[in-house]
Amino acid sequence: MNRYMQYMYSYPHKTAYGFLENINLNNYFYHLEGEGHSLYLHLPFCESKCGYCDLFSVTGLNETKIDNYIETVINQLKQYKQFLPQSTIFQDFIIGGGTPLLLTDKQLLRIFEAVKEYMPLSKECKIIIETAPNQTTQAKIALLQKMGVTRVSLGIQSFHDMELKQLQRNHCKEQALQAATILSDANFECVNFDFIYGIPNQTEESFIDSLKQAIAFSPDEIYLYPLYIKHGVKLLKSSQKNDVDSENTYRLYQCGSAYLKENGYIQCSMRCFLKKTQNNQDRWERPFTECGFKSTLSLGCGGRTYLGRLHICTPYKITRCAALKELDSYIQTKDHMMVHHGILLSDDELKRRYVIKHLMIIPGISKSAYKKAFASDLLVDFPIINEWIKAGWIDESNDCICLTEIGLGLSDYIGPKLISEEIAEKMLEWERVNG
Repeated sequence: MNRYMQYMYSYPHKTAYGFLENINLNNYFYHLEGEGHSLYLHLPFCESKCGYCDLFSVTGLNETKIDNYIETVINQLKQYKQFLPQSTIFQDFIIGGGTPLLLTDKQLLRIFEAVKEYMPLSKECKIIIETAPNQTTQAKIALLQKMGVTRVSLGIQSFHDMELKQLQRNHCKEQALQAATILSDANFECVNFDFIYGIPNQTEESFIDSLKQAIAFSPDEIYLYPLYIKHGVKLLKSSQKNDVDSENTYRLYQCGSAYLKENGYIQCSMRCFLKKTQNNQDRWERPFTECGFKSTLSLGCGGRTYLGRLHICTPYKITRCAALKELDSYIQTKDHMMVHHGILLSDDELKRRYVIKHLMIIPGISKSAYKKAFASDLLVDFPIINEWIKAGWIDESNDCICLTEIGLGLSDYIGPKLISEEIAEKMLEWERVNG
């Protein structure tokens, strides 16, 4: 069994999106009424492209090009502000990429100031940003503190130079250690470190050594990601294969997750480990919380907007040439309310999205909440869950359906089994067209 079929961080995958006609966001902005929504900004700029990266990002753009992109984002902000419901409040503002801190201080300030001017952020808004070791400087971190950033995620991936070289990362161990030190001294509300396992020639000893060095900094969160070599990435081009050594990768997962749990971290998904504090213990023990219906509004080129049934994004591209073409198209856009690429979800797809979003994290799915949302029975709609209960991958306890410890480690096998045939075919068609 290949335990590593696909990372289900959202559903459906953007490769299932297609051309849309006569879609005006003004007809869907009512989904943003009230509190609790997310605002996302995609900054698709990197110093270099990692060997495994299949995200929408480009390298080698000059400051003027990035300035033009920022001005387009600000025009988008102004248009969105005109049509947002008066009651809209965003509970978090997330900046992803790319490598957001690749931007100059002036460019970052321009973005933060524009978002705070035009978007209704809550007083307790969580402001979240990603960074990489080479871009994590004292000056940049001081700027983030000044702008009220609450969570910073650092992509370390490994503290071993040979493994970083295998991944085609553009930093070394010493740069990662320096960045980790700067972040740990900065007193953010939350600092996260990312690591990858399943790297060619990576051993249990080297993986645990990276984690040992990480927990010496006492980060609030540690995320562990299995290595995927997907369509169009540089590692695939160099190796001409995308096979994952499932058994070895799974062994690394088992030893890594056990090590973190033995050293003061709580596991709340296959990837996420939280430092054990009273607040996080409360979060772990907290009863089911609905997370399926709040909306996300995205800015820039490459991020996804979720408004009820409507999911939209600029066409997903991996190659530099294709991504640059989409960037140019975005910068030339005058009317950001009219959209032409995305998907409208059926009732069945909404159910699948709901199940995937809740099942992959602790504490799982409430059967009564599902019934209230869809007027149907979870185990009737998804009989495969009964098979997973019998297999010991899912625990059924009164109202709750939750992945067991074994099930958590199989998330990248279980999640893809919930993809509909229609969505799977759309994803395959994208592969054929973009192959």
